[in-house]
Amino acid sequence: MTTVHRTDLLIVGSGPAGYTAGIYAARAALKPLLVTGLQPGGQLTITQDIENYPGFAEPVGGPWLMEQMRLQAEHMGTEIIYDLITQAELKNGPDAEGYFHLKGDSGTTYLARSVVIATGARAKWLETEAEKKFQGHGVSACATCDGFFYRGKDVAVVGGGNTAVEEALYLTHHAKNVHLIHRRDSLKAEKILQERLKANPKIHIHWNREIDDIYGTVPQGSENAPEVVSGVKLRDTENPAAAPEKLAVDGVFIAIGHIPNIGPFRDQVACDEEGYIQTIPGTACTSVTGIFAAGDIQDKIYRQAVTAAGTGCMAALEAERYLAAANRKRKDASKNV
Repeated sequence: MTTVHRTDLLIVGSGPAGYTAGIYAARAALKPLLVTGLQPGGQLTITQDIENYPGFAEPVGGPWLMEQMRLQAEHMGTEIIYDLITQAELKNGPDAEGYFHLKGDSGTTYLARSVVIATGARAKWLETEAEKKFQGHGVSACATCDGFFYRGKDVAVVGGGNTAVEEALYLTHHAKNVHLIHRRDSLKAEKILQERLKANPKIHIHWNREIDDIYGTVPQGSENAPEVVSGVKLRDTENPAAAPEKLAVDGVFIAIGHIPNIGPFRDQVACDEEGYIQTIPGTACTSVTGIFAAGDIQDKIYRQAVTAAGTGCMAALEAERYLAAANRKRKDASKNV
């Protein structure tokens, strides 16, 4: 027998945006349902230390922070369901009873009067074993999240587009030297960014190079600790047979872009050419009335936990207003029957 959940507000996604939407919606007595998706807690669950989230004097672990957000959302009254939305019927608006239809990987049907899409985005990775081994131990995909930990150190940035150049420029505020590694002999970034990059004495560009390997060492005095990055081996893309070159660095930032987790919503709401949901400026409203978007699924500029949480708040407040207006409409319609 198919399980059916009916709710005034369905929140899809469980990162800072989703959990914050749950907190605010629950406080508004909307009794929201939150479907976690494949990675409960989102990208922060693979972030070892967070130092820029307001309210904490010392760095906190990403998994711990997301656990606290989950507990708070549940404490406020958000019902959390571990499922993955695989189908959504949104673009034609709600049905005659005022419900949007969604379906989970579990086979569960979700009927919601409003929806907050907070499925986030994921960083593109090189997909190598060495990269996976050192994630959280010297390999990162977010300079603004982790750059602070490399004050006075040498770091490498991999990529050649706007993301890579922006990350490299940002890292110069902390690192001693920034090595930009690009597999071609020219950058794809905007010209003005390239000019800033080349004018910065801290940045060293390694043309026609790609990561062959990442190696590490165990920190002194911490024999039982995991290895941390101590360098990379670079392959010459024009001469692959040449022996890899060693480059000593303390951190490696992969900056080859992000992929929005748009999934079943791609053809249901307006998206840009990269697949990010478009919202009306200054709001969380999408092209479909009653459907809202928050966090990295609609933000490809800032991509921070605190901004995601902020848009999650906006989405919940706007959903509350939308539902109040829809309820008034239904009541007026019933009086006239």
